[in-house]
Amino acid sequence: MSNTALITGASSGIGMEFARYHARKGGDLVIVARRKEPLDALKTELENAHGVNVTVIAQDVGSPAQAKELFEKVKADEIAVDVLINNAGFGGHGSFLDRDLAKDQAMIDLNISALVTLSHHFGNDMRTRGGGRMLHVSSTAGFMPGPHQAVYFATKAFVTSFSQAIDQEMRDYGITSTALCPGLVNTEFVATANLEGTGLAGQKGATPASVAKCGYDAMMKGELIAINEPRLSFLLNWLTPLMPRRQVLKMVEGMQKK
Repeated sequence: MSNTALITGASSGIGMEFARYHARKGGDLVIVARRKEPLDALKTELENAHGVNVTVIAQDVGSPAQAKELFEKVKADEIAVDVLINNAGFGGHGSFLDRDLAKDQAMIDLNISALVTLSHHFGNDMRTRGGGRMLHVSSTAGFMPGPHQAVYFATKAFVTSFSQAIDQEMRDYGITSTALCPGLVNTEFVATANLEGTGLAGQKGATPASVAKCGYDAMMKGELIAINEPRLSFLLNWLTPLMPRRQVLKMVEGMQKK
């Protein structure tokens, strides 16, 4: 029985750790990212260490058209994807009115539109074959509004909601969907999102490997949501919802300011 996982954003961070964890379990891989060199290095590492087959696709998936193109490439290569891990995404710091609108729209395209496109195409393929698993990398940011990262927080709220809804719809077809909602993770995200100097960036982050394991294990159990830190889970599920909304906004803004 096949056990092939397709992972977007696999060239570094959590995506790379997903690939390593899946390979250790004996699964084949399709690893996707814009940068070919780190993908090739990861392919060599995993094939040598675990004897699995790794397909490299160096491609941007930052739009629905590019996401569909990725699906068509995989189908043309006759690869059956059993696990879809939507990991690719990015954020960006700054007041909404001061930020470049094109960058925020590109964020929506990748974080939401491409993710939905991949889920639709691979989901239909899974339904035809009788089952599959999806894991969508969201964030604890999706549990609250995010002043100074307004669009990023909103995209992750979408991902968390969308993932749960399609899980309910697809269960009868043997397909599960899990949203991984980590807190701060020690990856390139802080630098690329221009978060250095914020209160958030000053916190102790989790390792990418521990977050990947948390999400992957939750996916295999068919859980709806995975939060990597029990303290955060308690805060987000039991305390934050009871706080006045204006207080939550001020709290988050304080963490995002430089």
